[in-house]
Amino acid sequence: MASDKYMPEYIGTLKKEISIQRDYLEDQPINTIYFGGGTPSRFGTSELSAIIEYIYDHFDVAQDAEITLEANPEDVNPSWARDINQGPVNRMSLGVQSFFDDDLKYLNRVHDAADADTAIKCLQDAGLDSITMDLIYGIPTLTDLKWEENLGRFFEYELSHLSAYALTVEDKTALRSLIDKGKMVPPDDGAMVSQFKILLDQTAEKGFIHYEISNFAKEGHYSKHNSLYWTGGHYLGLGPSAHSYNGRSRRWNKPSMKAWLGLGEYYDESFEEETLSLNQRFNEYVMTSLRTVWGCDIAVVRQEFGDKYATDLLSKSDKFIADGSLIYKGSSLFLTNKGKLFADGIASALFG
Repeated sequence: MASDKYMPEYIGTLKKEISIQRDYLEDQPINTIYFGGGTPSRFGTSELSAIIEYIYDHFDVAQDAEITLEANPEDVNPSWARDINQGPVNRMSLGVQSFFDDDLKYLNRVHDAADADTAIKCLQDAGLDSITMDLIYGIPTLTDLKWEENLGRFFEYELSHLSAYALTVEDKTALRSLIDKGKMVPPDDGAMVSQFKILLDQTAEKGFIHYEISNFAKEGHYSKHNSLYWTGGHYLGLGPSAHSYNGRSRRWNKPSMKAWLGLGEYYDESFEEETLSLNQRFNEYVMTSLRTVWGCDIAVVRQEFGDKYATDLLSKSDKFIADGSLIYKGSSLFLTNKGKLFADGIASALFG
């Protein structure tokens, strides 16, 4: 997200990109609109309404579309929350991460635990009833006991959706640099496994459905947006670093805000694109479908990719079924709780 100084220019460029990109999804209806990445909570209702109205003018948007706004706790206050609730947004995603200040300091977050509590109460008091919380586990400062307390706080708010992510240290980030210099403790794999198991146990006990590796919801409260990604849906990403997918190709914008704000007649130089082969599309299906409660459907594989892919997939899955990481039920493969610990590795072993 651009700073407030560049907000008008940012919105103007966003509209321009919507006009240029409108054909990428080939007139497919839009079921979800998601404002995420950076600091979209700096938008007020007027800015959000202008963007959403422009989207409605250029796409066939479903009447019951899910419209989500990511928010940082430090940006939420009572008047902002009331303002947002009167606009088109019908779902909030709040990046709490932890209710302990030492964890937030490790993550270099601006907000503190008190800000997170205040933000949730502001959103609920304003009448926003579809709120998801983001939490992170595997933080070196986060003990199992603290993780249990974080989950307990989440349950106390009676929210219907939780996104919980294992801490990952990306290359070329400040955290990676500090860890490499010995100034920060790296994440511990053993702690991540322990806390993931706690997560599975406690969410199941509270009646949450683990519908995707990092997402948990009460029945009827799955995120349409999250589900779209993991069920092979098509999507259009707008803004710096945004990714798009239409079933045949992937497109990703370059990260430079300056270059993106200068978007114009040379737009095709501001993104990169890759046409996916049959094998790449198969691997994509295996990777995404295995992460979900709906599983990897062999019948779909046979129909979309052919008998050889289906036969090879079943053959490669045998050892994981034997060791209890996968189960084969109906016509689909599903990860067990044991398998969920190694989801990416299992998926890659099943690739074509």
